[in-house]
Amino acid sequence: MFPIIFMVALAYSAVGHGGASGYLAVLALFGFAPSQMASSALVLNLLVSGTAFVAFWRSGFFKPKLFWPFAFASIPAAFVGGLIQIPAPLYGCLLFVALIFAAIRLLLSKQSVAGGDDDTVPPNYLTIPIGLIIGFVSGIVGVGGGIFLSPLFILMGWADSKRTAAVSAAFIWVNSAAGLFGHLHRQGLNLAELWPLTLAAFLGGLLGSRLGSQRLHHLTLRRILAGVLGVAAYKSFLLVIR
Repeated sequence: MFPIIFMVALAYSAVGHGGASGYLAVLALFGFAPSQMASSALVLNLLVSGTAFVAFWRSGFFKPKLFWPFAFASIPAAFVGGLIQIPAPLYGCLLFVALIFAAIRLLLSKQSVAGGDDDTVPPNYLTIPIGLIIGFVSGIVGVGGGIFLSPLFILMGWADSKRTAAVSAAFIWVNSAAGLFGHLHRQGLNLAELWPLTLAAFLGGLLGSRLGSQRLHHLTLRRILAGVLGVAAYKSFLLVIR
């Protein structure tokens, strides 16, 4: 299990993600109780997305004015979502469609990889509803929301790949914290089963975020992100056919 957690953290943190959808698949594969999976994935998400954020922030890619408009609405919505449970097949069906669409658009889009201008800030009539929806869905299923926010940023031209990764890492962290708080209000967390996984996640996140923030090209990050979305879509499809 530990090498898989390491690789998930490495791949996701390279694009500023925490890896929650990957951790959910690994935890299910190794027999974790469904009631513990979301909260456990959010704990690992907090660790890895925090590591990724520090790396991208230190490299100068974090733009607070792109972060706060979305986070303002998403944080309370993620907490509320964490209090709610929905049928897994319904979630899997909706997520599959959204992720496949985003992955294909990232791969086929001819938009410049440089992304948006530094001064480009989406209007509030877009950021508030987008933040609410992403935060609410993220809280329900135990992810940080980066799988939705990242392709949206790039496809709308609001930021390039590395600024998107930096904002996504911060967005994922605050949503994961709010979602985890909501989940813990419904049920506890078995730290005895979880703590050995944190080292593997931390090391993978440390290496992946270093590569993503300093060494990987914008186009490479777009392709990695598209691959991550494709894998997440496949996992969501498995929820539908169970």
